[in-house]
Amino acid sequence: MISKLAYVHPEARLGADVTVEPFACIAADVVIGDGCWIGPGAVIHDGARLGRCCKVHTAASVSCLPQDLKFAGEKTVCEIGDHNDIREYVTISRGTASTGTTRIGSHNLLMAYTHIGHDCVVGSHCVIANRVSLAGEVHVGDWVVIGGHAAIHQWTHIGEHSMIQGGALLGQDLPPFVIVRNDTLRFAGINKIGLSRRGFTQERIAEIHDACRILFQSGLNYMAACDEVERIVPQSDERDSLVRFIRTSKRGVIKPYETRSREE
Repeated sequence: MISKLAYVHPEARLGADVTVEPFACIAADVVIGDGCWIGPGAVIHDGARLGRCCKVHTAASVSCLPQDLKFAGEKTVCEIGDHNDIREYVTISRGTASTGTTRIGSHNLLMAYTHIGHDCVVGSHCVIANRVSLAGEVHVGDWVVIGGHAAIHQWTHIGEHSMIQGGALLGQDLPPFVIVRNDTLRFAGINKIGLSRRGFTQERIAEIHDACRILFQSGLNYMAACDEVERIVPQSDERDSLVRFIRTSKRGVIKPYETRSREE
């Protein structure tokens, strides 16, 4: 159902059973998949590619122009997967000449006032809470939880199954499976509850914990700790993902664990 009070450009391509509420605006170079709901006052800009069964709530702005001084009007896109819930006043920029595309996977919840910058890559099954800001070209893995009011620096990478506490200002890469503290941006443990909820066995969780204890609590530098993890911890996809993430980090990795008393 398309409201008579909405504007849908005649060149926009809408799938079956799409609902467009009053005062929504859909531009020409837009593709919206089956079963999507576009809420009142939402704006879907040129370059948007939405999958199936997405919800775009009031006043959200999808595929808006990049907030980048280098952007020169080049034709770029914003690709969004299936079953995403994009809440009120969310802004998602399309790509720039850097990569050409902002990509968001499927089954994500982007809470109110979230900002996803140009050329970001966000995986699937993520929860990004209110007023989180991702600068340009941030990469977020699958099953990541980012607490409210966190801000992520440009080019930062966030590994899968990790968690960022609310209010954090993250400027270094966050390895998979890890929780980062918001006060010092140090390792605060593994995301044990999240891993358990997602079906990881207790044996595998214990192996991830052993690997992280070596990486973040042994006092070894990260390269030496990676070697030690490979020597001691049984081989698994999770172990290899951790080691590979740290070895390939471009911005440097979050600080290792340290007690609050030592910091004070």
